[in-house]
Amino acid sequence: MAPEQKTAVEYTAQATSPVVNGEVKIKVGENNFTATGLFDTADVPYVAVNSLEFSNYVVLAKTDEGDFSFSRMGSWAQPFFDALCEAYKKAMLRAFFVSDGPVFDASGDYRFTEDGPVSAGKAPVSVYKNCVVVLPPNGNARRIPLCFVNGIDKGSYELTLRLNLGESYTFSKLGYGTDMFAETIEKQIRALHEKAVAVFKEIDPTLTASQASELAKLISEGAAASVEKLTAISPSFVSAIEEKISKTRVAESYKALKEMCDPAKIWIGLRKNDIRSDGKAAAAGSQPIEAGAMQEAMNILPEGTAPAQGGEKTEAKDPYLFWIIAPSPNGRYAAVEFAVQRDEAAATFVYRTDGDFQMSAVYLNRALEAISFKREVIPMPIEELRLPENVDYYMAAKRTSAMQHVRANFVGRVIHSNPEAWKRNLAEMWKSDV
Repeated sequence: MAPEQKTAVEYTAQATSPVVNGEVKIKVGENNFTATGLFDTADVPYVAVNSLEFSNYVVLAKTDEGDFSFSRMGSWAQPFFDALCEAYKKAMLRAFFVSDGPVFDASGDYRFTEDGPVSAGKAPVSVYKNCVVVLPPNGNARRIPLCFVNGIDKGSYELTLRLNLGESYTFSKLGYGTDMFAETIEKQIRALHEKAVAVFKEIDPTLTASQASELAKLISEGAAASVEKLTAISPSFVSAIEEKISKTRVAESYKALKEMCDPAKIWIGLRKNDIRSDGKAAAAGSQPIEAGAMQEAMNILPEGTAPAQGGEKTEAKDPYLFWIIAPSPNGRYAAVEFAVQRDEAAATFVYRTDGDFQMSAVYLNRALEAISFKREVIPMPIEELRLPENVDYYMAAKRTSAMQHVRANFVGRVIHSNPEAWKRNLAEMWKSDV
């Protein structure tokens, strides 16, 4: 017997909007809500919703296309608003690549200081295994990655998280949950540190406990650092990483990059991939080829290797994902490489640095971590990013300042057609005035 299907609730309201007006029937879906009138229908994706508000039995959805106001719902107004907020919250969690359950939940005031005006309000806040997520029903929703937290300030009934791009996130009025909130965050940071230590010792068994701990401070899961800083802690660890990179598709590229710029200034990041961020089991270290890159991938796979069909995502065999950020000699550009397996497509992505490679490397790393290292998303044209299949990426981009910064500075990609052509094309792009 087939499982019973849950029927979506249909709400009746009086609508005022740019698309549909008068009496409408509203359904709340997974990725959008629809309001259907006698002659018109509004299909509003959550990625276009900038805020949801409820006052005096009126539900207001402010969107990129204008305001949608729903009234005359009587006692159904609150349930409709709650359902809309819950669906919006789930959409945000998907956009933030959060698939595991929270280890702590609370609700209180928040205050963010990022690039631009200070944002503040009240919202639910949850601690997950590698991040803190704040979910007000508006554009202030944020995922705060714990691997980039470099300071915690505790005050009277408030806590502030400071990150490596200078942002600060303050939470207060959490009631009796304030201490537990702080303790849970500290516990998760320690767990990430211990996991990183174990991974680094696996890569380089000669590491001392002190060296592994220092490395974990520098490049815990999702972070990268310069070869210069890594070498200062442990030359053998850098050698072990480079040995693994030598078995990937970008072995020759990495060697060439070391010749084209100061090798000590190159940044290397790594993480061990056992489960993908969407919660599905995956070959460790997998990095799918996005559909947008499939055309190029078919032209550059090694001889005798069959390309994935129909936009399939290939799974890498190596348990580690490495990425490389290299500066141009003049410091005006950064090149990003992923150390993929030999049966995967590879391309070098080039970005402007505005003359500050160090800060650009931090922005790049923050952006990549925010989208779970789906590298094709960053250079994706805005028209493609707005397609229904990419709504999660678009929603994340709208709420991740690092990704906005990096997307704005994307120059182009250099395809790995052959080593000499790749090196020549990269050198030309580095010299350009694009």
